[in-house]
Amino acid sequence: MRTGFLMAGLLLLTAPAHAADAPPRSVYVTMVLQAFAAKVECPNTDLVYQDLVQKAQQMHLPDGTTEKVRKAIAWMHTGGKMGEKQDDDLMAEVAVATQATDMDQRRLGMSGWCEAQKTNLAGLIRSKGG
Repeated sequence: MRTGFLMAGLLLLTAPAHAADAPPRSVYVTMVLQAFAAKVECPNTDLVYQDLVQKAQQMHLPDGTTEKVRKAIAWMHTGGKMGEKQDDDLMAEVAVATQATDMDQRRLGMSGWCEAQKTNLAGLIRSKGG
């Protein structure tokens, strides 16, 4: 378990600085991956794509980041059947986010993980119909 966090930490430390006050793209990649995972894995959970776009803007990420991340996640999680392969750095960020999310799901159990996401991803996920 520590290996995954160490790996993620090393990637964050070696990631190029985008802006002094902006978090690295990898933080956003993890949020998007977890939001899509919550939509699929957690009962009565939905997301609004525009909320993801707005979060990217708030984080001062380049226009089009949300779509690139979505395509990279889809490509990786469908074995290339959906989405599009993106640049190697983004694909590595998706891989690390996937590993971290898998570890969290195993550690907390799916129902515990889903419950935690309601707080962690507030503003990105919501109850269906809400």
